Amino acid sequence: MLDGKRGLVVGIANEHSIAYGCARAFREAGAEVAVTYLNDKAEPFVRPLAEALESPIIVPCDVRRDGELEAAFDEVRRRWGGLDFVLHSIAYAPKEDLHRRVVDCSAEGFAMAMDVSCHSFIRMARLAEPLMADGGCLLTVSFYGSEKVVSDYNLMGPVKAALESSVRYLAAELGPSRIRVHALSPGPLKTRAASGIDRFDELMERARARAPEHQLVSIDDVGKFAAFLASDAAAPLTGNVEYVDGGFHIVA
Repeated sequence: MLDGKRGLVVGIANEHSIAYGCARAFREAGAEVAVTYLNDKAEPFVRPLAEALESPIIVPCDVRRDGELEAAFDEVRRRWGGLDFVLHSIAYAPKEDLHRRVVDCSAEGFAMAMDVSCHSFIRMARLAEPLMADGGCLLTVSFYGSEKVVSDYNLMGPVKAALESSVRYLAAELGPSRIRVHALSPGPLKTRAASGIDRFDELMERARARAPEHQLVSIDDVGKFAAFLASDAAAPLTGNVEYVDGGFHIVA
């Protein structure tokens, strides 16, 4: 499905990451995958996974550090000359702000969460556009807490809402270049990022109870759908929030 395509995956932290489930699915579908890791501390966890994926490009990328995101795209340009898809699967909020009510979060914490979790996707879109001369696909990761109040999701709710709105605007702006843009919205998954949310285990159990089949999705489920969206078969689709949650979002 993705034979001959090349993609950049940003956000793998370990083997439980949504980004890793997607990267594995991209590779199994025939794509070459470039992989980033956050920093020296993260590299020992990410590099073996990237090597198992036969990634020809493995580079550091902390979007908070000046020039690192640009350097990652420069390496893609130098090695490949072009790009077919990008997966953005990063989010961050300072713990003290994430665990507060939204009304009590600091301006600094809100700005940092918005910069890392939302504006970095816009930056990636800007860097990817000249590398996608023949069109392409940009994917990011959201959550149902963007549109409905989910207990303890707090600050990330407004931030993910901004991310989903950005998806729609980017899809409209990049459509003439045949670049498609989507947000994946999985159900609750036990990832390292999710572990920072208070009472996340309770949230997972509530989601399991509410979902029509009473099952949670896996990173492999998300990955298979991401691979479809990156393929030519999904060419008519853009600007969507794609729920991969076992129907969790349809139940009141």
